[in-house]
Amino acid sequence: MRRVGVISTAVLSVLLGTTAFAYAQRGDRQGNSEKQDKDEKQEKSKKQEKGKSQAKAGRQQGKQQEQKAAPQARPEQQQQRAQQQNQPQQQRAQQQQQAQQQQAQQQQRAQQQVRAQEQQRAQQQKQQQQQVRAQPQQQGRPPGWDNTKGKKVGWGNSNVPPGQQARLPQARQQQLIREEQQRVIQYRQHLDQQQRLAQQFAAQLQQQNRMAEYRFQQEYLARLREQHAALQRARDYNNDPYYYTAPIYRYNRGGSYYETNEYGAKLLRQAVNNGYAQGFRAGQAARQDRWTSGYRDSYAYRDANYGYEGYYVGQAEYNYYFREGFSRGYEDGYNGRYQYGLYLGGSYSILGGILSQILNLQSLR
Repeated sequence: MRRVGVISTAVLSVLLGTTAFAYAQRGDRQGNSEKQDKDEKQEKSKKQEKGKSQAKAGRQQGKQQEQKAAPQARPEQQQQRAQQQNQPQQQRAQQQQQAQQQQAQQQQRAQQQVRAQEQQRAQQQKQQQQQVRAQPQQQGRPPGWDNTKGKKVGWGNSNVPPGQQARLPQARQQQLIREEQQRVIQYRQHLDQQQRLAQQFAAQLQQQNRMAEYRFQQEYLARLREQHAALQRARDYNNDPYYYTAPIYRYNRGGSYYETNEYGAKLLRQAVNNGYAQGFRAGQAARQDRWTSGYRDSYAYRDANYGYEGYYVGQAEYNYYFREGFSRGYEDGYNGRYQYGLYLGGSYSILGGILSQILNLQSLR
């Protein structure tokens, strides 16, 4: 029994020793594994830190390169901006130069047209003189009589020599004189009002800095003052041929017919020419001020009394024909051309053909 117990004890000891050794080996393996995992983690962590440091260094190096390149890029950018800013100025300068060239070309063409018209008129006058010299003198008719038109050149387009025109009855003469005197009184009052309005319009032009039109307005106003002063002078109605000369023309205005003699017709022609001359200067001034074209806004067009002194024709008639010339003159002056008139002898005047169309005077004989 004692031997069996000894053997059992020995076997138990062997088994316990084997188990302990197995546990020891297992523990060593686990320890080694844990240590290996720890080393791998440390190595991985070191690699990550090294990668971060390298990335940080790369970013810093990139910033330094950008900072080095920035001073070099700034002058180029500034140069590009300067070029972009200068481009509109260069374009405006080119446009102004082109506009000046076009204006000079237009003026040159206008001058050429004026010279051509002057030459044409000179040729026509020369031909007329040659025709007059070639025509034989007829009994009872002085030299220069135009057989085709039935009138004497130099009689103001009249077909009756001075002193041989029909005379009005005395009663009719006195009636015309009374009407004229009353018309002059009303016209003098009208001029007083118009001068105040003209001064207000001139002040408006100054406020709008339309200096070329302001100068034209001042000259127009000075002419109105001269006309007002002329109305104060006495007039010899009885010896004025207008009041005893019978009408020789008929014309239509506004659907109604009117009659006048040569003196009245001459004033109507003057109204159209005065209108064209003043319109041309007004349009030219508006173009110099770079103002929108519009002859109806001009004070001279609304007033339309330039050159009228209250005699021979009614104010409404003079105003009408003045505006007919003014609108055409303004268009020519604003556009820098001579479509409706010409510049000759230091003054502007409407073309004869257009003047005839506007007045459309019809002979009563």
